[in-house]
Amino acid sequence: MRSLLRTLEHATLRDIALVCLADALVGASFGAISVSGGLPLWVPVAMSVLVFAGGSQFAAVGVVLSGGGALAAVATGLVLNARLLPFGFTVADVLDGPWWRRLLGAQLITDETAAFALQQNDGRRRRAAFWLCGVALFAVWNVSVLLGAAAGGLIGDTDVLGLDAAFPAVLLALVLPALADRRTRVAALVGAVVAVAATPYVPAGLPVLLALVGLLFAGRPRPEEVPHRDGELVTGGVLKEEAR
Repeated sequence: MRSLLRTLEHATLRDIALVCLADALVGASFGAISVSGGLPLWVPVAMSVLVFAGGSQFAAVGVVLSGGGALAAVATGLVLNARLLPFGFTVADVLDGPWWRRLLGAQLITDETAAFALQQNDGRRRRAAFWLCGVALFAVWNVSVLLGAAAGGLIGDTDVLGLDAAFPAVLLALVLPALADRRTRVAALVGAVVAVAATPYVPAGLPVLLALVGLLFAGRPRPEEVPHRDGELVTGGVLKEEAR
């Protein structure tokens, strides 16, 4: 862990800490909402360890608390978590090694870990950002869910405290820097329009997947826009060793 800390810049470590703080509030909110809604304490705790995906956990609990069955809750969670499949492709290079390491890494793939990994320009920093953010978030999330669930009967209406807004605020903060790229802005705008237009007509969770249509309008990057990879410069489909 200490070597990971030395690999990353201070600004990245600060951002990871702020994301962990925001997710701690969201996790406490999730635990409190689950228990105050009538679920036993072990349910949100077990979901946090086994699922570790805030959006799908909120959605699944919402289905159950509104009277839906377990199958409907699982299906809702699976639909929302389907977005993690392309995330897995984008961070595949940081999950090298034995099968158990890849399995553990797959459990840690979230919006935040993918975002921090993709911000880095070389493989060593990508791996450090992914694993540090993933392990820290997993620990913070599960502890905060447990504490929130234990205090669920005391917190009452968590919406009054504004904890429900913390999670979308974190995602927005992660997305904004990427919008400096024109192709990314076009893809995000098209995806947002598609998702908003589809929301009244399709079940919850599907608009997020339909927003992937925006990728069709991003276009292909020019050779000079292709990122460096482990000291090699990708240009015109050919790997060139960068001067060291």
